[in-house]
Amino acid sequence: MTARERRLREQANRHQLILATAREMAEEEGWDNVTTRRLADRIEYSQPVLYQHFKNKDAIVHAVATEGLVELASVLRAARPESGGPREALHAVARAYTAFAARWPALYQAMLVLDTGEERGDEREPQPLLDVLAEIQQVVEPVAEGRDPRVLAEVVWSAWHGLVTLTGGARLTEEGTDERLLLLTDALAHPAPQPA
Repeated sequence: MTARERRLREQANRHQLILATAREMAEEEGWDNVTTRRLADRIEYSQPVLYQHFKNKDAIVHAVATEGLVELASVLRAARPESGGPREALHAVARAYTAFAARWPALYQAMLVLDTGEERGDEREPQPLLDVLAEIQQVVEPVAEGRDPRVLAEVVWSAWHGLVTLTGGARLTEEGTDERLLLLTDALAHPAPQPA
C-alpha cells in the first residue's frame, strides 16, 4: 500500500467516524446537543480536522441524513415478502418504515424533518430520497387500481410520515401503530367505489 493510498483510507475512515459519532450523539442527546466542538472532543480530533471533512454541522447532519435514506431504502426493499399478496407486501413495508423511524428517531428527524440548510443546486430531489419513494411505489403499484402509482406512493409516504411524527411526538400511542397501519393498508388495497 502506498503512502497516498494509506492517507486516503485514513481520511475515509475518519470521515465515517465523524458521521457515525454524530449519529450516535444525536440518538443519545438530540441534534441540538451535537456541536462541532463536542463532536471533535468525542472523536479525539481537533475542530480544524473536522472542518477538513465538513464545512459545518449542517453538512454533517445532511451527510448523516443521506446515509439514513440509503439505509431506509434498503430496509424497505428487504421487507417485501417473497410470498403473499399485494396487501401483505404493503403492510410489511409499512411496518418496516415505522419500525425504522421508531428505532432511529434522531436519524429519521435528520432525514425527513430537519432543514439542514444545504443549498440545492437544482430543483431535483436527491437520489436517496427518490430511492425511498421508489421502494414505496413498488408495493403501492399492485393496489393502485387505476390511480397514479407515483401520486399514491407520495400519499402513502405522507400518511406513514404523519403517523411516525405524531407517535414520536406522543400525540398518538405506540401501541396503536400496527392497527393504524392495517386500517391504512386495507383502505389502500380496497378503495371505496367512486360515485358515478
